[in-house]
Amino acid sequence: MNIPILLAALGITLLEMSEASAVGIALYAEQKEISIFLAIAVSSAIVLTITAIAGDLLTYFPLFYVRLISATLLLYFGIRLFFSARRSVKFQKYGPPKNSHGETGKSSLLVTAFSVGAVESFEAAIVLVALFPQSYNSTLEGLFAGVFIVIIAAYVLRSQVRKVKQAIMKILVSSLLLTFSIFWYLESVTTTMDIYLIPIFAVVFLTVNHMARRGI
Repeated sequence: MNIPILLAALGITLLEMSEASAVGIALYAEQKEISIFLAIAVSSAIVLTITAIAGDLLTYFPLFYVRLISATLLLYFGIRLFFSARRSVKFQKYGPPKNSHGETGKSSLLVTAFSVGAVESFEAAIVLVALFPQSYNSTLEGLFAGVFIVIIAAYVLRSQVRKVKQAIMKILVSSLLLTFSIFWYLESVTTTMDIYLIPIFAVVFLTVNHMARRGI
């Protein structure tokens, strides 16, 4: 078992699937249709199943190219997540922007729910595809664990599940992804040891946390 890979897969799955669950709960409050959760589950299952199959195929590619591609994917998503964390910090300080919601039909809600499940799963898939070649089993375990935790949290916490996706979690996951990106770029050109992940993560986390909270 590769613990760092498992944690990265778990973190990104929790982050994205908790958002899908939160939207599902919000839509359910409007129409009380259990099919909303089914739509999210179906779209998420489709995307994540395709991701797992693609990840298995990627394990047969040359490791050098896999590391470069994986590092680039994690760099892209880590930067995106950093900007999202910065917005979350701003919302915590000043509150989110006000939105007005009108009445929405059942079919529109189902389409919205299906789309949300697909989009959030796809965002998780961007990272998972990069992790699968490094350790397929550990990534799969992290994915399953994340989905299981979110399902339980959504059922038990219900309206509180929206609080799962907070600024600090985004900062942590962003730092983790950027750490692996840097490490895999280094591994592509030189021999490195896993112990270097710790100081790299410490520096990246302090930098990301400082920049997010300062609005840089």
